[in-house]
Amino acid sequence: MRVLVTGASGLVGSALCDALFARGDDVVGLSRDPSRARAANPRVTWHSWQPTLERPDPAAYEGVEAVVNLLGERIDQRWTEEAKRKIIESRRTGTHNLVQGIEALEPERRPKVLVSQSAVGYYGDRGGEALQEDDGPGAGFDAEVTVAWEKAAREVEPAGVRLVVLRTGQVLARGGGMLKQLLGPFRLGVGGPLAGGEQYVSWIHVEDEIGILLWAVDDESVSGVVNATAPEPATNREFSKALGRAVNRPAVVPVPGFVLDLKFGSEFGQVLRGGQRVMPKRTLELGYEFRHPDLDEALRDLV
Repeated sequence: MRVLVTGASGLVGSALCDALFARGDDVVGLSRDPSRARAANPRVTWHSWQPTLERPDPAAYEGVEAVVNLLGERIDQRWTEEAKRKIIESRRTGTHNLVQGIEALEPERRPKVLVSQSAVGYYGDRGGEALQEDDGPGAGFDAEVTVAWEKAAREVEPAGVRLVVLRTGQVLARGGGMLKQLLGPFRLGVGGPLAGGEQYVSWIHVEDEIGILLWAVDDESVSGVVNATAPEPATNREFSKALGRAVNRPAVVPVPGFVLDLKFGSEFGQVLRGGQRVMPKRTLELGYEFRHPDLDEALRDLV
């Protein structure tokens, strides 16, 4: 199979490319700087693309049977007005242009499936409420971004392309993301819960994130929204204790909420104080089997 991946040089994208190559697939990547991307991963066939300005080159779709869209400006930064514009436009306009490129192809040349990333931020801060795929969006900028992102992806459906939208939680991986930021303090014995620790963390091991992406590409019965989160979300306090156990250190040093505001600003700091208790109901019903459903096991495997 030939698979086109946007965001192929990111944490999830690079892991997905490795998994595709391991099973014998060809990978096409889109990058603002193909030369730099090629140096980092020469096995990918790279094409130049400015996602907010243009459709991809039609040649990038040649022979492609599946598209995986992981494109997006990083969320974990101070939300200035300029940063917020880039966060939403990289997803909304980038996905719109990607879909426009698919629709412009002759029907027989179109990929069979688009798997488009989204995030559990769609649900907003809902406390301890158990959330499933059919629950509506919450409030706040993170929800606004994901609603726009998913709406742009749905533009592909009239073209007869199967669409799967993955609402992904916190991806746990050795090389980046949330876990990379936490490991240093926790290994020094100065880790602990954030802002009281009662907010839920909907997490997923990177192997299951990649597993769900591949499953969504391959299984023609999978369509619509699926939550890419482990079956047992944890509170931040529970997560901190589990990470402490994994590195054999205490996890009793709390991080006050104002520290989050100092680092990320009050708006994103408020998001970090909140959380979502997201359940992968449709993911399980449609037949995906998690490799790492238990938090303690997942963290031990990673650290």
